[in-house]
Amino acid sequence: MLITVVTGDLAREPVDAVLRPAGAALEPVGADALRLDEIGGPRFADQRRTATPLESGAAVVTGGGELAAAYVLHVVVADERGPAPREKIRRALVSAWQRADDWGLARLAAPLVGAAGGPLTEEEAAELLVETFPRDGSARELRVIVDAAARSAVDAIVGRTQG
Repeated sequence: MLITVVTGDLAREPVDAVLRPAGAALEPVGADALRLDEIGGPRFADQRRTATPLESGAAVVTGGGELAAAYVLHVVVADERGPAPREKIRRALVSAWQRADDWGLARLAAPLVGAAGGPLTEEEAAELLVETFPRDGSARELRVIVDAAARSAVDAIVGRTQG
């Protein structure tokens, strides 16, 4: 398991899949998800249509359209009641890691899920990413994408929790 903190553009990360915070109808939640939608283009928009609302805590895989990543792991962190609580965000992340395993997606990138427009601080979101990411010894990589202002704080959390 390798977790690194990167200042960059989630839509341009050269990984197998990116995590995208979403609502129950797979609508974007937060600026990172909006950016993915913008860069992903019409093909990505077509791939993320859903006939029925999903529950907070779920995760689904779609193609990535024009994104650098071939796939997107949509983590449902909001529903008609608003932003999901911490435990549902945790469940969505665990589900995303399971979907990544199912699909053979080893190199992943994620924003601070639950922080933008959600109930978590950036630090809490970073801790949750690290706590839930599997430690099974497989050759997996998680790139946590942050802005320059959050980089040192998130680096410290990742370093402390990876030990």
